[in-house]
Amino acid sequence: MKALLPALAFTLCGTASSAAHAADPLNIRPGNFAYQPADPVEKGLWLEMDDAERQVRASKFLIDDPALNAYVKNVLCRTVGAEKCSAARIYLLRSPQFNAAMAPNGMMLVWSGLLLRVRNEAELAAVLGHEFVHFEQQHSLKSFRDMRAKSDAMAWLGFVPGGMLAQIGLMGSVFRFNREMEKQADMTSLNYLSSNGYDPMAASQIWEQLLGEIVAQAKAGKTSVDATEGGDFFSSHPNTKDRMEYLRAAAKRKIPSGDKGIVRYKTALKIWWPKLLEDQIKLNDFAATEYVLSGMARGNWSADLLYARGELYRARGSAGDLVSAERFYRQSITIDPGQADSWKGLGLVLLRQQQNSEGRRALRQYLELVPDAGDRALIALMAEGATN
Repeated sequence: MKALLPALAFTLCGTASSAAHAADPLNIRPGNFAYQPADPVEKGLWLEMDDAERQVRASKFLIDDPALNAYVKNVLCRTVGAEKCSAARIYLLRSPQFNAAMAPNGMMLVWSGLLLRVRNEAELAAVLGHEFVHFEQQHSLKSFRDMRAKSDAMAWLGFVPGGMLAQIGLMGSVFRFNREMEKQADMTSLNYLSSNGYDPMAASQIWEQLLGEIVAQAKAGKTSVDATEGGDFFSSHPNTKDRMEYLRAAAKRKIPSGDKGIVRYKTALKIWWPKLLEDQIKLNDFAATEYVLSGMARGNWSADLLYARGELYRARGSAGDLVSAERFYRQSITIDPGQADSWKGLGLVLLRQQQNSEGRRALRQYLELVPDAGDRALIALMAEGATN
């Protein structure tokens, strides 16, 4: 996933001594509970991460749901083992992007957009395991030290003939090193999955889904496949398609069956689905959101997903979208007449189409289903004059 707080590395360049560069401790990893930073460079990095963690704890985006937090921590513990996972402190952040990261001091951040996109517990385990490997192997520290060394070298190369070409080669080696770290994290996480009873194919399936979302965005003109795919010279991640393929090939060499944890995952996230879907729709990325919703449904559209699809089309409001939104709301209500939000969405979209009588009746039905609705005053005003 993305690097954690990359700007901090440049801040630390002025505070940590470049002369203090002790070797990494042998046979001791941050996964050990008693591990402590070994030298001024690492201590400085830890201090910055400790400060960042204090800010995370006070963040308004923090998801303070004990049950959901406990569930995610249990998934990590099953994946890497109880002893290792005791060193990790997980923070769930309400942000619709697909991302996760782990700091060298044991702080792991998981964005809610990732929780929306993974389809089962095994896929979540693959991501958590991947981030834990970065932590366990001290990739952040190694990257930081390597960046400092290469930055010093590039400054020196600027004074010699042919310095620009040498700098390009040197910069390439830095980013290639990062891609190697990503692949190591991928493959070690795959071993964690297989060893602890999870379906190893889940790791590949995550990237297959992400690739589909990238392609959908590109077709809609939102982004370039090449730019997002990691083909750029300066990308720190393997190409998404390559990643999907090497993980799939490796998974085929593992035990072919394993636990996906589909029901457990859906149960743990049940009360959060409406909020996560709402956050995704607010991104105003129609193509990506339509792809995500279709991937979740897999041809079996639930009342909740049909409601979300109706909201997506209503929010865009292009030619024909209101008719489509109306259809999705009606389908949602047919499946579950108690789906209150679908009644509200239907009422609003009917009013916009000048179907006032039926629209007001739909809004009245919403108010009957949710008598203490937070938007009751506004919706009651809009529903004024409704008839039975």
